[in-house]
Amino acid sequence: MLWEWRDSGARHMETMKAVRMHEYGGPEVLIYEDAPRPQAEGLDVLVRVEAAGVNPVDWKVREGYLRKRTDYHLPLILGWDVSGTVEASGPDAKKFKAGDHVYSRPDITRDGAYAEYIAIRETELALKPRSVDHVQAAGMPLAALTAWQTLFDAAELKAGQKVLIHGAAGGVGGYAVQLAKWKGAYVYGTASARNQGFLRELGVDEPIDYQKTRFDDVVHAVDVVLDTIGGETRERSWKTLRRGGILVSIVSEPEGHEAELYGVRCGYVFVSPSTVQLEQIANLVDFGKIKPLTETVLPLTDARRAHELSQSGHARGKIVLSVD
Repeated sequence: MLWEWRDSGARHMETMKAVRMHEYGGPEVLIYEDAPRPQAEGLDVLVRVEAAGVNPVDWKVREGYLRKRTDYHLPLILGWDVSGTVEASGPDAKKFKAGDHVYSRPDITRDGAYAEYIAIRETELALKPRSVDHVQAAGMPLAALTAWQTLFDAAELKAGQKVLIHGAAGGVGGYAVQLAKWKGAYVYGTASARNQGFLRELGVDEPIDYQKTRFDDVVHAVDVVLDTIGGETRERSWKTLRRGGILVSIVSEPEGHEAELYGVRCGYVFVSPSTVQLEQIANLVDFGKIKPLTETVLPLTDARRAHELSQSGHARGKIVLSVD
């Protein structure tokens, strides 16, 4: 086993097993150890974690890229994608009861879900979709909310419009495809050769193998571009938009002068918790309109491996850690 095990010394309080980082760095800074068990105070709900999703934001926090955005206090538990069972509620939390099955994209400034328990504000929780298990549900909140807020809040995607989704086989991209099709849009999607069939299964109208075809040679006058990659891909995406169209990035804030040059708009989305949107997403899952995209399931003790897979940029669908 690759894990270093530590005893936190917190024997005077209730403890739990968790994966924590005590310093910034590579996957090796993730330590499986005893940690203080959180308490349900105020509006918090104590959730027994059944599964935790792994997302690029996790390793970006681990490496210190988000330190300008959030002043994290170490040691820190990563993981802001979770499905589990309500254990207890704080005195001001009234919405959920013990035993409820819930899922959430909790506040990224607080300890996350790579642990046996997590305290989450009531306003960030929703009942998980009834038709899927906790492992499937845990991979949904962050990616599905990002896709929702990008397509519907920022881009205001409408039926009949055309959208280009980069990284359409990935976590955010895969949910964006399904949500766009549910809305009635025409979808172009980029992915590698091995994922072309998967894009068809998701509902992409015109899959593009970026290894063989330059997307900007075949995509023209779309209403929306969803940028999940940045760099050269984003730079080549401007000319695929119709005048007045919009490019929305989840990677970084686009340069406004590029948008002006092409007569288009631009936006940036860093996902926010939303109980209402999670409830809407759960309904879509239960009515068969969108399906979970969990592809890889690992035990909590393999968090380092999960980060390596996520950071490779070639994972299909979502990576989820199962918490026994």
